[in-house]
Amino acid sequence: MKFTETKLKGTYIIEPELLTDERGFFARSWCQKEFTERGLNPNLVQCNISFNLKKGTLRGMHYQTKPYEEAKLVRCTTGAIHDVIIDLRPESSTFKQWVAVELTAENRKMLYIPEGIAHGFQTLVDNTEVFYQMSEFYYPDLARGIR
Repeated sequence: MKFTETKLKGTYIIEPELLTDERGFFARSWCQKEFTERGLNPNLVQCNISFNLKKGTLRGMHYQTKPYEEAKLVRCTTGAIHDVIIDLRPESSTFKQWVAVELTAENRKMLYIPEGIAHGFQTLVDNTEVFYQMSEFYYPDLARGIR
């Protein structure tokens, strides 16, 4: 996997390295060892799917507060999204700054979002599906967001 850090410390665009042959390709989308080596949260406790019928659907910005902050690994498995993250860590040098990334089924890019970063997206096409891997369980009383 190729890890490219964004301007928000600890957030990465991750691209799978494709091993191709006449049948297609094989690629790794998760490796606990590679995440640990980069100081990223390697704990996965939950996976979620967000399916969105219509182009222009807006989801976000979402995050969970302490003590159940969550890291996320987000990938668009069908369709395309304009994904946005905002740094809500008061101690961060990039506090209140944001980054946008286009995630599509075709580009296969993923976005690693550490604890303290809010996340949201808008769908770019109909019938878009987003797959999340989470480091913490969902706690409705601690979840925050703008819908």
